[in-house]
Amino acid sequence: MLLALALLLQTAEFQPNLKPTLAVTRASGLISIDGDLSDAGWKGVARATNFTEVKPRELSRPDVDTEAWITYDDKNLYVAILARDPDPSSIRSSLTDRDAIFQDDFAGILLDTYGDGSWGYYLLANPKGIQGDLRFALGRGEDTRFDIIYKSAGRITTEGYVIEMAFPFASLRFPDRPVQQWRVNFWRTRPRSSEQELSWAAIRRGDPCEPCQWATLTGLEGIRPGGALELIPAAVATQSSALHEEDNPALGMNNGRIDRQLSLTGKYSFKSGITTEATLNPDFSQVESDASRVDVNTTFALSYPERRPFFQEGGDIFGTNMSVIYTRGINDPLAAVKLIQRTGRTSIAYLGARDDHSPLLIPLEERSYTASGGRSVSNILRARRTFGRNSFLGAILTDRRLQGGGGGSVAGIDGQIAFAKVYQLEFQLLGSQSREPDDPSLTTGVDTVTFDRRKHTARFDGETFTGFGQHTSLERSGRTWSFDIDYYGSTPTFRTDNGFETRNGLRRTNMNQRLNFYPKESFIERITPEVNLYRNWNFEGTRKAQGFRAELQAQLKGQTEVGLEYSTDDELYRGVAFEGLDRFQVGVETAFSQTFRLELQVEHGERIGRNVTNPTLGTGTDIEASATIRPTSFISFQPSLEYSDLKAGGQKLFSGYVLRNRANLQFTRELFLRLVVEYDDFDRALSIEPLLTYRVNPFTLVYVGSSRDYREYDSPTGWKRTATQYFAKFQYLIRR
Repeated sequence: MLLALALLLQTAEFQPNLKPTLAVTRASGLISIDGDLSDAGWKGVARATNFTEVKPRELSRPDVDTEAWITYDDKNLYVAILARDPDPSSIRSSLTDRDAIFQDDFAGILLDTYGDGSWGYYLLANPKGIQGDLRFALGRGEDTRFDIIYKSAGRITTEGYVIEMAFPFASLRFPDRPVQQWRVNFWRTRPRSSEQELSWAAIRRGDPCEPCQWATLTGLEGIRPGGALELIPAAVATQSSALHEEDNPALGMNNGRIDRQLSLTGKYSFKSGITTEATLNPDFSQVESDASRVDVNTTFALSYPERRPFFQEGGDIFGTNMSVIYTRGINDPLAAVKLIQRTGRTSIAYLGARDDHSPLLIPLEERSYTASGGRSVSNILRARRTFGRNSFLGAILTDRRLQGGGGGSVAGIDGQIAFAKVYQLEFQLLGSQSREPDDPSLTTGVDTVTFDRRKHTARFDGETFTGFGQHTSLERSGRTWSFDIDYYGSTPTFRTDNGFETRNGLRRTNMNQRLNFYPKESFIERITPEVNLYRNWNFEGTRKAQGFRAELQAQLKGQTEVGLEYSTDDELYRGVAFEGLDRFQVGVETAFSQTFRLELQVEHGERIGRNVTNPTLGTGTDIEASATIRPTSFISFQPSLEYSDLKAGGQKLFSGYVLRNRANLQFTRELFLRLVVEYDDFDRALSIEPLLTYRVNPFTLVYVGSSRDYREYDSPTGWKRTATQYFAKFQYLIRR
């Protein structure tokens, strides 16, 4: 009883830091980034203490102490985190690749250098000093693919761990002012029986604008943005071979010559806030293929994440709710240029590219088609102005012209208006103008497909048309009660040549209601019931689909989340009405130890067999499973399985799986060996991709690797190699 009373009094006395202010001073000496805080430059620096627990116990005193130090000189902002822990042996710390630290303990600084809450840096490191950086953007959330240059070191001590970091001002974007005033927060994540999240400036769950709750950082004087020239020369060598005829392996392989390629990327940041970037003959190939997806019953094209560094700068500006800009559509450019300007609350971005192999997308009401359009020139212009709290207005213009004729343009406005603290209104209005190439050979197989009340054909026969798209959303993001009401509409002639809108000719409404409950002193940390209603109808007024989904999620101790879901749908597909399609889903995600992490989702129920001559109602099962296994701090395995089947009338329409494993052996922070093996049961195909990488930073690296593809043919041929590629790349960042 006395202990409980003492804890109650201790909690009652705790006062979180609500929007505090921290005055930073210049370093009194040199600082070396080595994890040792005895350098003269750390003496007398500003310190942030009294951290608050954000999760799972909101606005509470943490079980552990954390302290952050901050100072600066003419070139760098320096941050040190002292993360104390009563049991240092429980600290999770892996020797891993950059940006793969988020299963570990980690800590760092969150920066909003423009102070308007529209975007910010998350600059972090684990106890071994391995870096992990993110970018937050208003309306877009967190982008884990974002990278900047900074130094970091870490070490585990008898009291916990220490992280030391230096962030060059040349890596950061901020206004050109003699005295800076930034928003800042210090962060620590401590995964144990629960994933504890701690911050210096307290964060309230019911406030949708997290950066608005950060602290104010003052005292930064005499630092200047921009003035940094970055050059990245690169050399690439590849050699490929493939079967003369894929369906006839007896004809043997066609071995190609060694292809050598030089490229140059340059970037310069002006003090005025303009950043210009250009690339000539870039190597935009990926060192790791995209994971295959089960698409045997899918009628729409699949998108994949953008991983290429050139498209990172300004990625927060280009994104919109409707996919107007899909940079992976700039597939193989001869040259590209980008201009980004940030002045106060106004951001303007331009992207131009000459592409040698341009993918084309034909969106329709019930499916989409893809084609190759050859060479093209793209021009993209985006502007955005933030105002108030968590609000912005924007405009966008895109245009792509194909060398052989044809192209398309999109223009529109969008915005987000926050009001009454937890509500926001989002909108986007777009108009498109399209002219098809006059080359029916590009669309062989879709000659008879029509759209817009049969006024147009999907065949590329030089037709010209205009279209319109719209999105409107009203949202509430509260601590307990949240909802989201959305409307999407796009006419049958709406297209986004530089984007990835795979479906048009529909009006879609969706309403989502969600509650959050946080039991105290319970094995359950959060319970979330959720319901969702939707309805789709086309521009002829025909109802295409409607449905209901109910879901219950629970966050448990042991970093475990479980979910149950039931859904029922009606759909009109290819003129056939399917009613009462019932499905059940169960999911679990757990990271109860540093050694093992698991995600599993199983769905079973009724669904439509779409890619068959006559649409059929069947019963099927989908399974998605993935894991991260770390037998040691420097070895990891990431197996994944995607399985799908469908049966109708006692017959199997399809059944198969994709099995993939990514194994990493990390020798040092810079040197690692990776092996990806994937088997696609649907195509009876196997791929093996070894890669050895030495990465000094995200832009200076050397790698050598290969990919080998195999296919299982019918007896007696069996397994045969279908393609092989060897590649090597050297890339070096020069910053002056």
